[in-house]
Amino acid sequence: MVAFSLLISSCARGPNYVAEKEPWRDTSERACLESGKLQQSAFLTPVSRLGGPGVCGALSPFKMSAADYGRVALRPAAILRCPMIGSVDDWVRSSIAPAAIQHLGSPVVELQVAASYACRPRNHVDGAKLSEHGMANAIDISAFLLADGRKITVKRGWRGNFDEQAFLRAVRAGACQRFATVLSPDADRHHHDHFHVDLARHNSSGTYRVCR
Repeated sequence: MVAFSLLISSCARGPNYVAEKEPWRDTSERACLESGKLQQSAFLTPVSRLGGPGVCGALSPFKMSAADYGRVALRPAAILRCPMIGSVDDWVRSSIAPAAIQHLGSPVVELQVAASYACRPRNHVDGAKLSEHGMANAIDISAFLLADGRKITVKRGWRGNFDEQAFLRAVRAGACQRFATVLSPDADRHHHDHFHVDLARHNSSGTYRVCR
């Protein structure tokens, strides 16, 4: 099936964006849902189908309020589609949590979510392509709270002390192993204060990755 482009005029809702109907999105979401890997819990609850405006949304999204079996909170809770949830959970459990212990000497207890689902153009630029946030296929993280009370922000910590820099770069490296797109403060001015991660497809096979 050939993807087609649409210029969605959403004057009442926000800026215009260019969108493509991409069949792989529903296919991958259904495969994830049918795999049985996601189980409803106190920190993972289904929400109503996100059906628009336009091509925005997801078939069966979830609200994710914690990762790593509830050990690490996500605040505010993130609205994500099925494939993203497994990748975020693995990122937290296998990369972020051990990096916090190694570089900062304290467990991470909370991730501050700057954005999850939002039907908008990339970087809020009128007329740009639809953001992966519009498909519940992306999450932005701006800060990490530790059990000892410290708060490591991406904005300050990226060029902060040695331990903060080492931690945040380990977090980025772990993300690049799990997501198709990872944008840090090194990427551009739009990401000076957060990590953006998503599961976009940058080529037909889905093998190309962006790690900045």
